[in-house]
Amino acid sequence: MNTIQAVTVSCPNCGRRNRTPVAAKGRPTCGHCKQPLPWTVDAGDDDFTEIAEQADVPVVVDLWATWCGPCRTVSPALEQVATDLAGRIKLVKVDVDRSPRLSQRFEVQAVPTLLVLDKGRAVARQTGAAPAPVLRQWVEQSIMTREG
Repeated sequence: MNTIQAVTVSCPNCGRRNRTPVAAKGRPTCGHCKQPLPWTVDAGDDDFTEIAEQADVPVVVDLWATWCGPCRTVSPALEQVATDLAGRIKLVKVDVDRSPRLSQRFEVQAVPTLLVLDKGRAVARQTGAAPAPVLRQWVEQSIMTREG
């Protein structure tokens, strides 16, 4: 990827809109209030390494499909977890139908499949939808050893 892509994120603290690169070192913060921003981006077969595996924060990977009802249910819950854990994780969403190599690599048998990556290595895996509090607990337990 030669051009720097960015997503626009509203700061949950002050409401200001910020442009956040999809692939970068560090942790994004609000340009106005300096609070951590939720970091949610899309990735696919061609840019997953740069976006997810090279991140220096734990990455929650949501392997989903547009036709999947439970995927549509879990998506807002994961975005809430990304907001709650802003500065501690990066949420990367992968459409399995558009990313067959990643689906094969992670042996996706059902969607949604959720992974927690630490420096590109899967340290936790969960299949199926769950409410935001359950997902948050799962993510926090998965990243605890890294932070501890």
